[in-house]
Amino acid sequence: MAAGVIKPDDGGGTRRRRRRTRRTQPMAEINVTPFVDVMLVLLIIFMVAAPLLTVGVPVQLPETAANALPSEEEEPLTVTLTAEGMLLIQNTETPEADLISRLQGIAAERDSDRIYLRADGANAWNRVAQVMGALNAAGFNNIGLVTDIGGPAFDGSDG
Repeated sequence: MAAGVIKPDDGGGTRRRRRRTRRTQPMAEINVTPFVDVMLVLLIIFMVAAPLLTVGVPVQLPETAANALPSEEEEPLTVTLTAEGMLLIQNTETPEADLISRLQGIAAERDSDRIYLRADGANAWNRVAQVMGALNAAGFNNIGLVTDIGGPAFDGSDG
């Protein structure tokens, strides 16, 4: 019997054994990088847009120690009385003679009878009371006076 020598396979042989490769498993992790990128872009958009959503008529509001009113589901209706005596519904200047009729038209379309009055602190109380009477005559019985916080609390402390 002859003993044969087995040569190691150097890759040049005709028969090659191939290993069966395992199928790649689906990735079980979520890539959150695109999600974070989108959220940061949305955050920046809302940070830029939020200051633009306020009523843009500049008035010097009086400061009081009153608490903020609870928010509503509808967009709040605001009437502004400027230091010059102009009346504005939201951002639209309204002549004094048309105020009640326009507000009655708006009241017919709204569910709430709440309205906010922003009056510049330079106005006399008599003028503010006249505007409040007009708002009441137009059908708005729930009138909120808008003020800035930080005024005197009348209990010995400052706002």
